Amino acid sequence: MLKVIQIIIQIGLLSLLYLVGNWVQSVFNLVVPGSVIGMLLLFLLLTTGVFKISWIEAGATLIINNLAFFFIPVTVGVLEYYGVFAGKGFLLVGITLGSTILVMTCGGLISQWLVVRGEVKNE
Repeated sequence: MLKVIQIIIQIGLLSLLYLVGNWVQSVFNLVVPGSVIGMLLLFLLLTTGVFKISWIEAGATLIINNLAFFFIPVTVGVLEYYGVFAGKGFLLVGITLGSTILVMTCGGLISQWLVVRGEVKNE
């Protein structure tokens, strides 16, 4: 029972950072989405040591392990705009494949470059 309460508090803390990010975005009228601002705020708090990773680890792990459920509303939203996507299937598949190949290539090249520089240590 204590573990469940801990996870609820940790997810609440992550949600609070999300809400703060949305608030910052709306107050300062920024073009960056509030969710991204919230993630940057979380990154800043973790790197400066204000937050400890253990404070959010169990809640974040639960969210990541159930990430597929968060894509259901997005998929339903895309289906509502079928008319926008109709007749563009090959184009969308091409864009998806092209961007995936680009990201994988860049990620691989950067990883190899870091290994050559000695930045990545084997654990």
